[in-house]
Amino acid sequence: MRPQRSPLLFRLASVLLGLAASGAHAAPEPIKLALIEGLSGSFGNAGEAVHRNLVWAVERVNARGGVKLPGGARPLQLLRFDSKGTTEEALSMFRAAVDQGVGFVLQGNSSATAAALIDGLNKHNQREPQRRALFLNYSAVDPVLTNEKCSFWHFRFDAHADMRLAALMDVLAADNSVKKVYLIGQDYSFGQHVVRKSRELLAQRRPDIEVVGEELHAMGRVKDFLPYAAKMKAAGTQAVITGNWGNDLTLLIRAAREAGLEAKFYTFYGNALGAPAAIGEAGVGKVLAVAEWHPNVGTAASDAFYAAFRQRFPQPADDYLHARMQALVEVLAQSIEKAGSTEATQVARAMEGLRYDGRHLGGFHGGQVRAEDHQFIQPLYVSQMQRAGGGGVRFDNEGSGYGFKTVRYLPAEATALPSSCKMARP
Repeated sequence: MRPQRSPLLFRLASVLLGLAASGAHAAPEPIKLALIEGLSGSFGNAGEAVHRNLVWAVERVNARGGVKLPGGARPLQLLRFDSKGTTEEALSMFRAAVDQGVGFVLQGNSSATAAALIDGLNKHNQREPQRRALFLNYSAVDPVLTNEKCSFWHFRFDAHADMRLAALMDVLAADNSVKKVYLIGQDYSFGQHVVRKSRELLAQRRPDIEVVGEELHAMGRVKDFLPYAAKMKAAGTQAVITGNWGNDLTLLIRAAREAGLEAKFYTFYGNALGAPAAIGEAGVGKVLAVAEWHPNVGTAASDAFYAAFRQRFPQPADDYLHARMQALVEVLAQSIEKAGSTEATQVARAMEGLRYDGRHLGGFHGGQVRAEDHQFIQPLYVSQMQRAGGGGVRFDNEGSGYGFKTVRYLPAEATALPSSCKMARP
């Protein structure tokens, strides 16, 4: 005779089986990335432009199934933390991010903020080894960040200021018509370094050039650059070198146009965030920019990459695409898969020395993470503003009618500079 089953036990078993079945089909836990950036205030447009880049990169990884791990593939999740353009708020947002279980922090629009985040991350990872995090930097380019302040927990995916300046100086040094140069920058670590290093490189490469002016201005606070442009014009300036970015660059170039300044601008970021439209026809043949890529590189893979981004973000004002930000997310995904873990120490070790061939970008842009200082080594292009539709300028920038054409290409190995990093590893 069979023993009778208790109805209560039967119901309990059914509930447990149901919970087990639902757990088997639960969505995998996402891998959290925290974007800590000024998403409001004077440079909010630059922060939002970065966000679009990273959103597109995350979507691409997730569309192919996510990041493959031994326990199953997991999607990436991008979280927004608005630093409001201040270092203090960025540090507060960093603490909030790690409290939410974020293992990967992304920032770049301010080298001063990046330096503070490196210090904060070093201390956090030492205090709390059970929840360490990595800092992936897409545009804070003060060289000190991968030299004196280098950290095992920090990786930079943009060419630093000296690498960019060396490329720009190759072009400027070859222009024998330039005899008078004006240096201007934002008054913080990066801007100060660009002005100082520009003077040094000019003395080495073109000692015949006279530096007719040197300015450092408050970052994000100058609303009228006309007085600066007037001084440049009065000094007979033929070329301006600037590391300005965001509205500080747009307003500077606009003021130069209004003042009738006939000078070339050697910039880090003159091909985006309103700068081409601000200067208009006066910039044709005069505004130069340096970057790891630009839309008119001219290969089929590059064209397809850019067209896909414009399809995802069709508004002209949203036209801000950087291959380095796409590479950052791809290198992170590849490193997590290589490590077989999301634990920061293991991912960092997997990322050191990693070579990315650009396969998920169509194969046109790649590079390698240099193990000694965690600097991503990649090609650089110096490009010059031209009317769209002309030879080599198929695409314009931000619907302005003006695009950029390559005037100098440097393969990855030609951009690398020595590092003074003495990295302490866990």
